[in-house]
Amino acid sequence: MSEPATAKTSALRSLPSVDQLLRTETAVSLRKLVGLSQLTALARIVTDEMRAKIQASEMSNGDTRETLLLQAEQRLKEVGAQESKTGIRRVINATGVILHTNLGRAPLSQAARAAVAGAAAGYCTLEYDAVSGSRGRRGARVEELLIELTGAEDALVVNNCAAAALLILSVLAGDGETLVSRGELVEIGGDFRVPDVMSNSGTQMIEVGTTNRTHLDDYRRAITEGTRLIMRVHPSNYRIVGFTTSPSLSELAQLAHDQKLGLFEDAGSGVLTDLGPYELGNEPVISDCISEGADVVSFSGDKLLGSTQAGLIVGRREIVNGLRRHSLYRALRVDKLTLAALEATLESHRRGTALQDVPALHMLSLRREEIELRAKDLTESLSQRSPNSGLIIAIREGKSAVGGGSGPATHPATVLISLQHASLSADEIQRRLRLSSPPVIARIAGGRVLIDLRTVAPEEEPELIDAISHLIGESLTPTP
Repeated sequence: MSEPATAKTSALRSLPSVDQLLRTETAVSLRKLVGLSQLTALARIVTDEMRAKIQASEMSNGDTRETLLLQAEQRLKEVGAQESKTGIRRVINATGVILHTNLGRAPLSQAARAAVAGAAAGYCTLEYDAVSGSRGRRGARVEELLIELTGAEDALVVNNCAAAALLILSVLAGDGETLVSRGELVEIGGDFRVPDVMSNSGTQMIEVGTTNRTHLDDYRRAITEGTRLIMRVHPSNYRIVGFTTSPSLSELAQLAHDQKLGLFEDAGSGVLTDLGPYELGNEPVISDCISEGADVVSFSGDKLLGSTQAGLIVGRREIVNGLRRHSLYRALRVDKLTLAALEATLESHRRGTALQDVPALHMLSLRREEIELRAKDLTESLSQRSPNSGLIIAIREGKSAVGGGSGPATHPATVLISLQHASLSADEIQRRLRLSSPPVIARIAGGRVLIDLRTVAPEEEPELIDAISHLIGESLTPTP
């Protein structure tokens, strides 16, 4: 056998066993966190990885048994750290995207968090009336608040907006046709397509009009004996501009009711009060949809409503009651935690304090000047904490985004904190922030890492300062 082959064989024989690795100090500490079964699986990954490297001559064949065990222990520590960073964790959203779908959309208010914690801590009045001592109706309080805030006759909650559309279409038009404008056949994030939901419901989709122009007569001419419903879909994450036209909701309602049909409005973001002052005048206000004649309206709980994921349904009593009695509703209904968060958030809307209490709406309402003051204070804190480093910090003008399929053309003015370094790329700076605890999620533009404090809560700023300070060590150099 040749000398290299002999050395490789010797190294493989010196490789620590899984059992040896599990007896190390690192393994003992990790066992408390991940359990014996998962720890054993991680140890096998480490030893298999090292074996493959020895066989591929990517490791020194002169390492002793003790050296290889130390290397295996260090690698186990790294794999264990990676394991702890998987799953759902709190992050600092420094992207400036308020309803960031990948980061969980709307953050919950303090009241909603407390309500969820209370509901999760033990038993709760999910389907129990503590006043009468009898069985109660799941979600009754949320439904009452939705009725009050929208002016609808009745309300219902399911687990998301696609579920709401599926339930409505199945019950109201599963045995017939639904008319919808071609310009409203949208695909939203996560491969949610309106035509697919319609197909799954059993209804036959009848397209009317063209992509950019649909007239009331287009709907009228498409009505047949098989027509059950007219559906209008808010475009959410895109806008068609220029040579466009479409009938108003009240015009569609008049046509539908004259023809003894139902009118379903998929309103999308769930605006309960006029957000025109924040450049969101195109987002439909749910109470307006009801007053203009929609028979049933669906919208999201975790967008501009500012709560948790849910599909909210409001409309005529006989329609909503029919949805509630359908067997599909039980498969789509929500749990106690969702109802607790929704209840607390809707209470804020009813009090008229949502712009202060609900984080997503508060972020939307922040003025550029407020963000600039915070950005200057933060950079000053960084410079006082650690001067004299190669990290260059600057303040620049920028734009935030609403996100979550809401207000695609709305970009509130903001002030950004820009990070650069002579020897670290923007990708590396972003990676290091992402691996901090908690992770800081920022964006890159023009070779710079950009931080937008619009989506960073004031109480998160000390953690953000820590994350930036530890990018390259102890020191930072601000620039004017």
